[in-house]
Amino acid sequence: MARIGMPVGEGFEDSEFTVPKDGFENAGHEVVVIGKRRGDAVEGKRGQAVARIGVAASNVDPGELDALVIPGGYSPDHLRTEPAVVELVRRFAETGRPLAAICHGPQLLIEAGLVDGRTLTSWPSVRTDLINAGAHWVDRSVVRDHNLITSRKPDDLEAFTKAVLEQL
Repeated sequence: MARIGMPVGEGFEDSEFTVPKDGFENAGHEVVVIGKRRGDAVEGKRGQAVARIGVAASNVDPGELDALVIPGGYSPDHLRTEPAVVELVRRFAETGRPLAAICHGPQLLIEAGLVDGRTLTSWPSVRTDLINAGAHWVDRSVVRDHNLITSRKPDDLEAFTKAVLEQL
């Protein structure tokens, strides 16, 4: 059983949190919901899901996670201004374990300085940000670059979740 961290903040894309989370849990893995403050309840941007923060980012040891999966929506833009979350993403990347982001999720990868020279995909509006940060952007449902897994949008969720599970 793997421990999978999912950092979320207010306005996450509902399905980009719930679909992978359910897929990971149905496969027998533990999902750790990470955010600014333990106990906070954050709502998805469509109002269809609420995530309860199980642990504050400042209290997470990246070595205790087997994967880190970043949902999109408005959440990554909010979380990229939280130093503890950005530091967690940066430190987790150093483990070499699966690091995945969908839709706007790569905004956190940019903030953590992890995209230069890497091949990624994202929601189209994040493309220029990724290119300006040194990434090679491609328009595919799932892109794997070593331990980094990215996808574009909710339509890619099945392939995205499968790719993460395969990397575990």
